[in-house]
Amino acid sequence: MTATIRTEGLVKTFGRTRALDGLDLTVNAGEVHGFLGPNGAGKTTTIRILLGLLRAGAGRAEVLGRDPWTDAVALHRRVAYVPGDVSLWPNLTGGEAMDLLGALHGNGRQDRRTLVDRFQFDPGRRCRTYSKGNRQKVALVAAFASRADLFILDEPTSGLDPLMEAAFQETVREAAARGATVLLSSHIFAEVEALCSRVSIIRDGVTVETGTLADLRHLARTSVTVETAGPIDGLADLPGVHHLDVDGPRATFDVDPDALPGLLRHLADRDVRALTSRPPTLEELFMRHYRPADVR
Repeated sequence: MTATIRTEGLVKTFGRTRALDGLDLTVNAGEVHGFLGPNGAGKTTTIRILLGLLRAGAGRAEVLGRDPWTDAVALHRRVAYVPGDVSLWPNLTGGEAMDLLGALHGNGRQDRRTLVDRFQFDPGRRCRTYSKGNRQKVALVAAFASRADLFILDEPTSGLDPLMEAAFQETVREAAARGATVLLSSHIFAEVEALCSRVSIIRDGVTVETGTLADLRHLARTSVTVETAGPIDGLADLPGVHHLDVDGPRATFDVDPDALPGLLRHLADRDVRALTSRPPTLEELFMRHYRPADVR
């Protein structure tokens, strides 16, 4: 597949601090790609390099087939960016701010009325009167009205209520349906799970996992609840079973992916009345890389 974003061995240092330490990232054309990591992992530094706001110390970055540092002006006509904390001109109205942002982008009025209505936004008020959530709405409407080829979103729903989160997800899906690419950095795991076809998890400036949720879920344990006709025995002796909690005929536990066949064989002779299994959530996959090794 054609890559809209590609970085190879990306390095960026600030004095003695190494923000990026050989970051590899590939975002394919037309996909919504989740970009995950805790504060300080290097997400915002990466985004600033992709936007041409920072120059990498080493490695290679490519956006829409161009170098974001040398071709920033041309790329900015095809890229829309929404940060997590939007600053606006206090004396302009929301509509005037959108006009200005659209003029800077070169194409900013398409579908604006639909987006304004969807986000339940009043563009006639001065920006200085807007809450954080309403400032985010200005940036979101301006970005998606541009019909850009690539959307780079860094915590874009910060300050939005759950109803507006649903409006945001609808808008992202529409952009993806028409072929746009979205790089979504977010701490809201449910948002990433709902929208993203692939995710990349970074730690200390390095990509530690990347792939679809199905690809990543085989790396973490499955949660199982089982109930039998009588007391359950033998589970503690099975390899790959963790965090076992037995209460009479009911047991809950986690099991390693490669231990599932042995578990099913063990349960086959025990008159199972109910059995549920749940694959790991994105949050669990993420935390796998950040909790201490002895409790994984």
